[in-house]
Order: sequence, then C-alpha cells, then structure tokens
Amino acid sequence: MSRKLVRSGLIVSAMTLVSRVLGLVRDVVVANLMGAGVSADVFFFANKIPNFLRRLFAEGAFAQAFVPVLTEYQETKSRDEVRELLARVAGTLGLLVTLVTAFGVIASPVLTALFGAGWFMAWLHGEADGAKFELASLMLKITFPYLWFITFTALSGSILNTRGRFAVSAFTPVFLNVAIITAAIFLSPQLARPEIGLAWGVFAGGVIQFLFQIPFLYRERALVRPKWGWRDEGVTKIRKLMLPALFGVSVSQINLLLDTFIASFLVTGSISWLYYSDRLLEFPLGMFGIAIATVILPALSKRFVSADRQEFSQTMDWGIRAIILLGLPAMAGLIVLAKPMLLVLFMRGEFGVEDVSHAGASLVAYGTGLLSFMLIKVLAPGYYARQDTKTPVKYGVIAMLSNMVFNVIFAIPFGYVGLAIATSISAALNASLLYRGLHQRQVYQIGRTTLVFIGKVILAVVAMIALLLYLTPDIQQWVDWRFSQRIWHLLLLIAEAALLYLAVLLLIGIRPWQAKPVVKG
Repeated sequence: MSRKLVRSGLIVSAMTLVSRVLGLVRDVVVANLMGAGVSADVFFFANKIPNFLRRLFAEGAFAQAFVPVLTEYQETKSRDEVRELLARVAGTLGLLVTLVTAFGVIASPVLTALFGAGWFMAWLHGEADGAKFELASLMLKITFPYLWFITFTALSGSILNTRGRFAVSAFTPVFLNVAIITAAIFLSPQLARPEIGLAWGVFAGGVIQFLFQIPFLYRERALVRPKWGWRDEGVTKIRKLMLPALFGVSVSQINLLLDTFIASFLVTGSISWLYYSDRLLEFPLGMFGIAIATVILPALSKRFVSADRQEFSQTMDWGIRAIILLGLPAMAGLIVLAKPMLLVLFMRGEFGVEDVSHAGASLVAYGTGLLSFMLIKVLAPGYYARQDTKTPVKYGVIAMLSNMVFNVIFAIPFGYVGLAIATSISAALNASLLYRGLHQRQVYQIGRTTLVFIGKVILAVVAMIALLLYLTPDIQQWVDWRFSQRIWHLLLLIAEAALLYLAVLLLIGIRPWQAKPVVKG
C-alpha cells in the first residue's frame, strides 16, 4: 500500500512540477509585461473570481463529494451502472455550470462591484480608480467562461484519478500556462491594453485543457452522453455531500476573495503583491500538499468502503508524515529566501526592487501558514472519504469567520501584509480543528512514533535554517548582481540547504525513501 501511494505521489508531483515551473515562467512573463500596477491588479482580479468558483464546481467541493461516491460505485456496482452515474453527473453538473457561466458573463459588472467594492465606489464618485472597475468588468466577460471548461476538465480528472491515472490530470494545467505565456508574448504586445490579451489566454487555456482529456476518457470507456439526473440516486448522494462542502473545502478561496475585497481599498499594487507572493506559496503547496491529497483521497475512500479501519489510519499517517517531511523545509526555505526568490523570478521590466520588498513581506506572512495549508489538504480527505462533509464545513466556517476578525485586527496596522497574516492564522486554526475532530472520533491519532519522527524533522529543518541565514547575502548584494549571478546563487543556496537537510535526516535515522505508514503507538 505504501509503495503504491509513494509511486502515485511521485507521478503527481513530477507532473505538477512541470506545471508549476511553467506557472512561474508565466508569472515572470506577466510581471515583466505589467509589473504590479493598475493593469496587473485588474488582470489578477478578473482571473481570481472564475478560479474561486472553479474550486466549488470543479476541484474543490465537487471532487471531494464525487470521488468517494464514484469509488463506491466502482467497487460495488456494474460497469453499466458506473457509466449511468457518469452520464447523470455530467448532465446535471453541466447544466448548472452553464447557467452560472452565463450569469457571470452577463452580470460581470455586478460581480466586479461586489468583489472590487473599492473600485466601484471610485467609479461612482468619478475618481481615477474607477477605470479599474470598467476594465475589470470587461475582462471578467472574457475570463468567466474558463469556469465551464475547467469544470468538465476537473470532472474528467476525478474519473481518471479513481482509476489510478493520476498523471493526466496533474499534467493538464500545463496547457493553461502555455496559453497565457503565448498570449503574453504574441497577442498582448499587439493590443492597446495588454491585459486583454492575457484574459484571452485564460479563455484559450480552458478550452485546450478540456479537449486534452477527452481521448483519455475514451480510452477508459468513460466518455458518456450527458443526461439530466437531479433525482438520480448517485447524483442525490453527491449533491448532499457537495452542498455543505461548498464552504468546507473552499474556505481558503473565500478568504482570498475577502482579501481581494479589502485590498481594493488599499494602495495600488496591493492585489498584485499578494498575488505574486501567493503564487510562490502555491508552488510547494501544489508540488507536495495537493499531490499527496490527490492520491490519498481515492485510497482512503477504498479503505472506508472495505471497512478496514487499520489501513485507513495507516494511510492517514503516511499522509501526515509525508507532509511534515516535505512541508516543513519548504516553509522554512520560503520564509528565509522570500526576497531573493522574488527578486530572481520577477524583478525585470515593470517589476522593480520596491515591488520585491512589498511582495516579500506578504510572502513571509503567507509562508508561515504553508504547513497548515498542506495539513488541511491531507486531514480534510479523512472526512470526505468517510462521506462526512458536514464536519469540515463547521470547522471551515469557524476558520472563515475568524479570518474576518483577523483581517480587521491585522490589516489596520499592517495593510496588505496583515491580510496574509490573517489567512495564515485562520489556516492554522482550520487544520487544528480538523485534526481534533479526527482524534475525537477515533479515526486517526498521531502516535508516539510519528511525534518522534516530527521532532527529528524539526531538528533537520533548524540546521537548514541556520545554514541559510549564514550563507544568504544581504538584499543589496542580490540587486547588484547580474541576472545569471542571482540564479546561480539562489540555486546554490537551495541545493546546499537540501543537502544539509537530507544529511541531518540520515544522521538521525530517517530514510525518506523508506517512509512507511505506521499505526499509532
């Protein structure tokens, strides 16, 4: 079981690595084109809203409800019954997301006024920032249809994941990055408003991702004709599981939208600085947290269907250990090397050293919550695999409401950085509540062996931090270096830190490649 999970996790991580690297290239191109000014703020805003809804209709609440039910059907029912479920789900979900997409395109000014209230108020009063409201409303009409295509892409990916075909869905986001990069290089320079070209890149990326997965569905005999099935037994079960999960699995996205709402009242650049720092946070989160969560949900669902509590606990333990092993050093590196990484990746064109400083501050704040974000990705499937979506909702709402309070507390003295601080604290609260719930239900408890494992990892991470603090030059030195020198020194620092981390792990008896799940004890 452990070997299969590790192999699947490595496949997803490898494919995700390609996607995340191209994602960084995309952000480098966008930063060079627009920097952190008005155009960048508006583009990131227009891209964020359909991506938020994507988490509801696609990878988030829907996937968490759909995968356990599909797994149950595949384990207990005939192939025809499974195909009928897929047809009913595709038809029902398709009609709903079509209506939502049409509403989003037509009502884009309303959505812009709702989530960009600061710009809307400026527009009402004839102020300069009112132009952001008009531009965002236009761009949202272009980017919103992305929701339709990515919803079916995620549906296809969920089907393939339950059948062990993890590589396809993990690689698919590459096409979105390629589409945006292509638009930024070839289309945007030809337009008076370059950000419009990027919006069309988002639209094209959604179309390509959708088309890419169709042949793989056909090969799996999972390509079906959609049918309406609101009252179908399987659809009803998914629907009941999905509705409460709309809040539970998307709390972080709702928090990010709240951040955007507040940031629209702050100085120009706030949304962009938060975006660039969040993008660097997403790199290790996708590489490790989401990759592990992707392979662990189908595995946990099978353990629950077979009523194997010991195997369920072992799988959870493997996920926690993997997150600690990879997440702690990633979090430490992200915090210590925040400004050097931003400087190397983004400081060119319209993105200057002042933007590096501003984005670096929010990256440090976001970085403190990286481990919590990762743990949520592993702990939440412990509920969803057992077809319990209500409990994570309760915890998620508590975290979301707490985030609102934290936003007020920290945004007043720290501005946009306070929004990142609030997000990290609410994530830690959410992860704590999820673990406590699993513990109280006797589903999973961290045992003594795993606590010792965590202690050893912390020791190795402390040694890694000490080395980075000792070797990292001051920021002015990074600014004075040529681009090639910056890349070389950053890669050298990362390599030295990784080697020391691995060496300390080996010295204290941890062999990462031999990691096996253990039962509490």
